[in-house]
Amino acid sequence: MEPPSATLPDHVDVLIVGAGISGISAAYHLQTRCPGSSYLILEARDAIGGTWDLFRYPGVRSDSDMHTLGFSFQPWTGEKSIADGASIRDYVQKTAHDHGIDRHIRFGVTVTAASWCGDTARWRIEGEGPDGPFMLTASFVDLCAGYYDYDGGHAPALAGAEVFAGRIVHPQHWPADLDYRGRRVVVIGSGATAVTLVPALAGEAGHVTMLQRSPSYVVAIPAVDVIATRLRRWLPTRSAYALIRAKNILLGLATFLLARRFPTRVARHIVAAAQKAIGPAHDAGIHFTPRYRPWDQRLCLTPDGDLFAALREGRASIVTDSIDRLVPEGVRLVSGATIPADVIVTATGLRVKMAGGIAFSVDGSPIGFAGRLLYRGMMFEGVPNLIHTFGYTNASWTLKADLTAVYLCRLLRRMQRTGVRSVVPVNGDESLAIQPFVSFSSGYITRAADNLPVQGARGPWRLCQNYLLDKMTLRHGTLRNNARNGLRFMR
Repeated sequence: MEPPSATLPDHVDVLIVGAGISGISAAYHLQTRCPGSSYLILEARDAIGGTWDLFRYPGVRSDSDMHTLGFSFQPWTGEKSIADGASIRDYVQKTAHDHGIDRHIRFGVTVTAASWCGDTARWRIEGEGPDGPFMLTASFVDLCAGYYDYDGGHAPALAGAEVFAGRIVHPQHWPADLDYRGRRVVVIGSGATAVTLVPALAGEAGHVTMLQRSPSYVVAIPAVDVIATRLRRWLPTRSAYALIRAKNILLGLATFLLARRFPTRVARHIVAAAQKAIGPAHDAGIHFTPRYRPWDQRLCLTPDGDLFAALREGRASIVTDSIDRLVPEGVRLVSGATIPADVIVTATGLRVKMAGGIAFSVDGSPIGFAGRLLYRGMMFEGVPNLIHTFGYTNASWTLKADLTAVYLCRLLRRMQRTGVRSVVPVNGDESLAIQPFVSFSSGYITRAADNLPVQGARGPWRLCQNYLLDKMTLRHGTLRNNARNGLRFMR
């Protein structure tokens, strides 16, 4: 892996911001499909991996299967379908090395500003690197820095925190010196992070309590895909991976569509399965029955039912209540009860940060993305030569990142073939109904609603949460320069 370097080119055809899964996927497709185009990846951290390099809390793992979270071009060969964070990080780093992508990465480089000049049809990129400020230009920018703030997660103020005798930590920055062995741990939250942390901590902690204000849908799945294991025995690695990936894509899409078509039945089935898994010690009707429909928020996965096992065996417990305040001995609830604690983990979610926090301007005018219309879920109306990679909320992130990278390459090839220098999405339909960015009720989305872009009620401005439809459109759809298609190419 190339160390941080002050050697930055004056100009690149494509600048990729971020060296996580999205950035590595974009780089692979660029060098494969557009071999004549130069590219550079700028990464603010000092390692490849993005999310999987940042999160180091106990038990951190994928929230979807690795055969779809993995790259389409680099088979996931690990035994587990739901993999731990370290294995995913190694996989992403190995992929970058195997394909020579790591040679194009500069680490410890933060992009602070990007200004578009229509006369030159280039972005002027400014930021800070290991050796101070820098500036370069790029014809196209692909934002692959994710959607949340790496500097800190959502941490609501807890009344009485100053008198709590123990330690309060947030999973996003897990302290390496935290010793929770034999101690009483309270995990505040009900999302994927809490569902992951509780069984992982329960192995060594004295007792773990999962404290949630409102429940989530939690589904047990096998950690090892038996069908995948058999296919790998019978078929070459790439053939087996392609079949497993196709199976899981179709199964995931079918499950999502079924949940949207029959939400009451699906919800009843999920809750009944949870009750059977936890036994009589806890009431799934209270602790695993959300107020929303399945897939109004992302389902939480528990590999081999490890959360349910921890509850069933008494190593962990679950409480659904609201916090009144912290007291020296633990957490006092609105109901009046107190949960004793030596360690409190605030698994309270992410803080959304659009476009990597970069200050953008177009021809001297600052622009924002709040309320700005999204084109095909990846470009912003009125903003030229800019892609924002944002994965699916109802499937693996990588599926959409992969399609976005392919679409970018199609745009670049068309521009090179026709001699145009810029492409900008333009909405010519004044009657287009505007809708929220995503129809998700998750806290990190609702908290950031006023700062998010928006989508239209119909294509190409509608955010499609369907991989098969997106695959047809983004890989094979028209790139014509017309109002109906929403694109305007300019020389």
